[in-house]
Amino acid sequence: MDFDLINEEKAERALLIAVDTGDYDSDVSIVELCELAKTAGADVVGEMIQKRDTVEAGTYVGKGRLEEIAEFCENNEVDLIIADGELSPVQVRNIEDKTNTRVVDRTTLILDIFAGRARSKEGKLQVELAQLKYSLPRLTGKGASLSRLGGGIGTRGPGETKLESDKRHIRRKIQYIRDELDEVDRRRNMQHKRRKKNGVSVVAIVGYTNAGKSTLMNRLTDAGVLQEDKLFATLDPTARKLYLPDGQQVMIVDTVGFISRLPHQLVDAFRSTLEEATYADVILNVCDASSEEWLNHINTTNDILKSLFKDGVINVPVINVFNKCDVAQDIENRIFFFGEDTPCVKISAKTGEGIDSLLLAIQNALPKTRKRVKVLIPFSDGGVGNQLRLDGIVHFEEYTADGLLMEVTADISYLDTIKDYII
Repeated sequence: MDFDLINEEKAERALLIAVDTGDYDSDVSIVELCELAKTAGADVVGEMIQKRDTVEAGTYVGKGRLEEIAEFCENNEVDLIIADGELSPVQVRNIEDKTNTRVVDRTTLILDIFAGRARSKEGKLQVELAQLKYSLPRLTGKGASLSRLGGGIGTRGPGETKLESDKRHIRRKIQYIRDELDEVDRRRNMQHKRRKKNGVSVVAIVGYTNAGKSTLMNRLTDAGVLQEDKLFATLDPTARKLYLPDGQQVMIVDTVGFISRLPHQLVDAFRSTLEEATYADVILNVCDASSEEWLNHINTTNDILKSLFKDGVINVPVINVFNKCDVAQDIENRIFFFGEDTPCVKISAKTGEGIDSLLLAIQNALPKTRKRVKVLIPFSDGGVGNQLRLDGIVHFEEYTADGLLMEVTADISYLDTIKDYII
């Protein structure tokens, strides 16, 4: 048998199954599926991977392998089978009938994790929308188990089945959630416009799930964001103020983590949240430098980012942030892989190593809105000095016979209005 016993503790015992058609690295994918299962609270007791040209239309795996799965489930008290792919209702029913064991697929598992992680109203709405969109075409044979709100005499045509009624109810619910999310999106767009009007630069943290984004957010801003060694520990975006070495204040935003083969229902539902990155002035693509799949993680994140940007072009600076450098090996060669044109920084969000370099990299990548200059302000225009103290950074000031001499870092737009005072 092509499986490994992994854990025998009593819990909801899960068997992972996969079909290797050569479309992606199944060995890597099932390791990730194992982490997803553990994050959802399952105890993974075995894995089975079958190599085939295509998946079996009726049972996902072949007939012989399905018999092995049934035998393994019976002998090892398996409560749950998790397939590393998207299953049709027919495949789920046939596997359950043969093995007498409940079956879920990769998408259902990820949706379950998201449902348990969402905390804000927006996050909960987004997850519910994704779940409804995924369940709608899979209601066949399950209509009797679903409830329907509303309706009544005269609201249904003659002969409408309970299944059709449930589908209609779910479509209404989907539209209601979309309307709610449109309102949330409208408020977010107003926030973006207000930030732009006030000249606030935005830095977005993106990256593969469990790369350490929340730890980095906490290291930079003391944001108090939940950080766990689990996939999708946080879903809801967090925005905090961050001060750069030159005194410039920016807004840093943490976003939901990415994963390979992220269900399109989730990408669609979380689009407004993910699009925080498209409003950013700088993007930090955080990866776990200790993972052997670091390059795949960076590329997966970039692919999803490209899908969010117009014409698939990321038109803002991206800094590759190699996190966990305190436990990673061979980071210099990985940075060299990207060449001089792509900014890369190695850090440890846990220990603080490299954070100063990251702040400088962010500062250098941002549009140049501030400048360090010397000014000599006549005594007759003392309000200028007060304004520079209020909005800029004063490095040096001295009263001289000719006026107030200052060395400051301030907004270029304001410096243009006092250019006659610049030395």
